[in-house]
Amino acid sequence: MLAQVVDVTDWIDVQAAAAATTSALGGVDSVFAAAGIIHRGSLLDSDVADIERVMSVNWRGLMYTVKAHLPAVVSSPAGRIVTFSSAFGLLAMPRYSAYNSSKFAVRGFSESLRQELTSTQVSVTCVFPGGVRTSIVRNGLFAAGEHRDAVIRGFEKRVARTDPEEAAAIILSGAERRRARVFVGNDARLVAILARLAGGHYQDALPAVGRFLGRVRRQLRRP
Repeated sequence: MLAQVVDVTDWIDVQAAAAATTSALGGVDSVFAAAGIIHRGSLLDSDVADIERVMSVNWRGLMYTVKAHLPAVVSSPAGRIVTFSSAFGLLAMPRYSAYNSSKFAVRGFSESLRQELTSTQVSVTCVFPGGVRTSIVRNGLFAAGEHRDAVIRGFEKRVARTDPEEAAAIILSGAERRRARVFVGNDARLVAILARLAGGHYQDALPAVGRFLGRVRRQLRRP
């Protein structure tokens, strides 16, 4: 067993870690590129440094990890690359433009790479988790004016329905079967269906639904 602490946004650091792993283990069969952070806030109120941080970790860090390990994985008789997008890599949501951008980028990167590697024994599986019970929102970045505690409570009570152990089992099964896409949770599967059926029209429908639900909540709060 080999454990390393690596800054995935540092190309030199990631290369060194990949070399150390390949040397210590005698090769690499599978890579799971899962590092990620979330950000919430309108573009108008968001700090550019936070947006760049999200893209650096979620997109560049994932690409660095895959690229650094790819020579060893290609040399494996049955290599696997597993990348992590999100349900937010299928449908964009307001106030998550940085996170959406990074996860759409991961999706495009993964689909392109899968096609590049068809002449090898390497499969590329892109994972689309829905709400999984992790600390990603609790440890996330928030723009000025965002109600951080309320967002965290809402995610943990209403969104994070899938246990990490269940998510891991779904991901491992999908990677073993060399699937192009793996959806984690019923919410991710529902989003995938909505994205396929609604196309670009969801961009007009979702804000309208959000406004309607907001009015309903306000009515329910009135005495």
